Amino acid sequence: MKNTVLNQNKQSWDKVAHHFNGIDALPSYGPYAQTEEELHLFDEVENAKVLEIGYGSGHSLRYMANRGASELWGVDLSEEQRRTAETTLAGLSANLFCAPMEEEIQLPKNYFDHVYSIYAIGWTTDLKKTFELIYSYLKKGGSFIFSWDHPLYMHLKSENGEIKLNDSYQMEGLHTFENFKGEGVSLTLHKRKMATYINELIQGGFTIQEMIESDVSERYQEEESAISDRYYSLYKARKFPTTMIMKAVK
Repeated sequence: MKNTVLNQNKQSWDKVAHHFNGIDALPSYGPYAQTEEELHLFDEVENAKVLEIGYGSGHSLRYMANRGASELWGVDLSEEQRRTAETTLAGLSANLFCAPMEEEIQLPKNYFDHVYSIYAIGWTTDLKKTFELIYSYLKKGGSFIFSWDHPLYMHLKSENGEIKLNDSYQMEGLHTFENFKGEGVSLTLHKRKMATYINELIQGGFTIQEMIESDVSERYQEEESAISDRYYSLYKARKFPTTMIMKAVK
């Protein structure tokens, strides 16, 4: 089942990748969420070795390069994402791999100052293995920072501006998005509770330093939020956090 989901998602991401060029990339942590400039979760980045899990279009790695990171590394499932990231990072030296985040691909161990993932970690088919690998990549004292949909968010539905629980938060398991982005492809992820992410980090050896249920970013404070039933909307984000952000340390 795991390989079936990975193969399906890989093919699908190759087709929908263009929709996410520059979207949900640092300094942003997610839709309407607080930014790195507001949260300051990364310690010194200058001269740091960084690894991104799910580098997408490469814009977060370029952000790290602009902050002075000495080495840029990344892993992503999609070949199309890698091609786009190579264009985004033109002129920079970056080690980009196309592989599932939950599989061992001989990345350096005890090597990175920061491992991070912006709106990608929830696509793993094996959270425990993914966290174990990330732990092995980090130096002692290194940080792992990731953002993802708040685990309750996908269970909420807005109808005429009234937000309701759409299904059971208690039920973890696979969820498939059909005809994703209107491209005629399916993408499957695991619905997980907040406790699952927290407990897997702890069992993986991490010390959780900060857990954020993001407020709306300052950049939207003066913007009006009309009633909207869209999955992501400023109206909804002002009532419930779109994004969870976690910082853990080895």
